[in-house]
Amino acid sequence: MTARTAESPGAPPNFDRQRLLDQYRMMCRIRAFEEAAVGAIADKLVLGAIHPSIGQEAVAVGVCGTLDRADILLSTHRGHGHTMAKGADPVAMMCELFGRAGGCCSGKGGSMHIADFEVGMLGANGVVGANITIAAGAAHAIKLKGEDRVVACLFGDGAINRGPFLEGLNWAQVFGLNVLFVCEDNGFAASTRTQAMTAGPGPAARAESLGIPAAEVDGNDVLAVEAATKELLADVRRGKPRFLVAKTYRLTGHTGVDPAPYRTAEEVAEAWTRDPIARARGLLETAGYAGDDLAAIADSAQREMRAAYDTARAAPWPDSDLAYADVQDVGDPRMVAF
Repeated sequence: MTARTAESPGAPPNFDRQRLLDQYRMMCRIRAFEEAAVGAIADKLVLGAIHPSIGQEAVAVGVCGTLDRADILLSTHRGHGHTMAKGADPVAMMCELFGRAGGCCSGKGGSMHIADFEVGMLGANGVVGANITIAAGAAHAIKLKGEDRVVACLFGDGAINRGPFLEGLNWAQVFGLNVLFVCEDNGFAASTRTQAMTAGPGPAARAESLGIPAAEVDGNDVLAVEAATKELLADVRRGKPRFLVAKTYRLTGHTGVDPAPYRTAEEVAEAWTRDPIARARGLLETAGYAGDDLAAIADSAQREMRAAYDTARAAPWPDSDLAYADVQDVGDPRMVAF
């Protein structure tokens, strides 16, 4: 795992040491998975785009780790960390990225459309903002069925300029749906600085203009993200949609092959000082955990994901007979439409 030095914020009073240790372990696992996935591009095991979430692990763990297994998650094209934090198996995820048998979508979804219904992960989405309206639809179904669960929908700051943002938030507010909207504000929409293309004061103000209370949090502080999520979910479970802006930064390019020439080396170096994993490790050391023990956790995550990588690479291709499974057949559209 890439390791950098970061300043550790002061520990909150009476924080749960074991809880933070578990969160640190999950963040290490997510980063190791992402690094392995990026490496698979060079090995030509992934032929589509990979959008790593390196640097954004605290949002995934702080939000998704707070959800119940029955709760629903909607994610973005940058969704590996969310999926794993919700409980998905990294071996099945890696098989999915490689298009192999044993993938959590039978090799059909790949990176940008990865899903695992068994853990409530309804799907990532390659269309920016499209998951927002899907989240509203899922939450409306939950309301109609009278179920006691919520929907968490994560999206980037670039998505707030898309039509589904207004449509999804408006629908959730009008019908009082159990949705927590989470904007992972990393400052970029692909290679464009979001601020340059976004009018007004930003995501929170847009949510509040629809009557949805919003909160902002340091998205690189896993404890702060978890605390904010828990507070908002208490309202969401009572049919009151809420909005969370998690300020973070992706430490890599937009994709696994993007050198990101649109930002300076100095900017990225400064961002590394706020690395969420290093910050969590610093807090744990302050709380009395040995540095060697924490390094061993990171090393274990690397070994786990190397094993997942090797397993997925050795996995067979899906049976060709499955090509049209899970596909709705409405017949010849010429016969139906005309």
